[in-house]
Amino acid sequence: MAIFNFLGSLFGYLLWPIFYLVQNYGIAIIIFAIIAKIILFPFSIKQQKSMANNQRMQKKQQEIREKYKNNKQKANEEIQKLYQKEGISPSAGCLTSIVPMLVMLGIFYSISSPLTNTLHLNSDLVNSTLTYAQHMPGMPPTANINAYYQQIDVLNNINTMANSDFITQCFTQTQLDNVSMLAKGFELVPGSGISMLEVPSTYGFFGSWYMLIPVFCLVSSIITQIITMRVNGTQMQGCMMIMMFGLPLFSAYIAYSVPAAVGFYWICSTLLGLVQSLIMGKIYNPVTMIANQEARHIALMMEKESKQ
Repeated sequence: MAIFNFLGSLFGYLLWPIFYLVQNYGIAIIIFAIIAKIILFPFSIKQQKSMANNQRMQKKQQEIREKYKNNKQKANEEIQKLYQKEGISPSAGCLTSIVPMLVMLGIFYSISSPLTNTLHLNSDLVNSTLTYAQHMPGMPPTANINAYYQQIDVLNNINTMANSDFITQCFTQTQLDNVSMLAKGFELVPGSGISMLEVPSTYGFFGSWYMLIPVFCLVSSIITQIITMRVNGTQMQGCMMIMMFGLPLFSAYIAYSVPAAVGFYWICSTLLGLVQSLIMGKIYNPVTMIANQEARHIALMMEKESKQ
């Protein structure tokens, strides 16, 4: 999709200079994840406040449902009026829950199209290179390569292609050096041969360490969700409940189906999110926030009554 490709290109402008400094994509991803958490911190605060509002409203909703237990339509109307009166949107926390997934999709497009979205090489030149690679003698067969990963295939085989007349005529030496450096930087440990450009699903469910990426994605997401809920003392409902269980499974599926670097980012982001939640649990404790919100609401109601 164009919007995600745009995000991938945008993130590439940040990922490339970070990588250029550290020469390791794994470290670059960790630094990027930290920067992303800092930038998205206001969204996290908004989500925390939304969760506190929803928790504050639960008791009042229960009272309405009990009062109109024989008339569900009336109960829903009264609950809607309650939210309007309180100035709260029941879906306020949903958007902020989607933002991290949008970031991960942007990371995917940055990694899956490293030549255009990370190195920002000319798209016409890249397309010509992809066509050339498909017919170049000595290159691995491309029939089974996912269309999304053709640029990754070129990146992995840049040393084979580097001395060809086409490449030397079309690319500057600086561009070739950057492509080669980026390809080497995707090794999790230099010299290990374990590349974060590999897709775990290529190796199946068993027999490869790459399967640990989606497993860690799932486990870290679930543990983070559980700990966060206990710290906040909240119960999720509606779309938040779907996110609670659906997001870890979805992230694990994505990590299984895309280059390992994407799953590695999600693990880093999730663990950083856990640390952030523990800190925010101290600063923006829901119990304290609910008490303050109730106090402000009562003061506002009294002020309105005094003016009548």
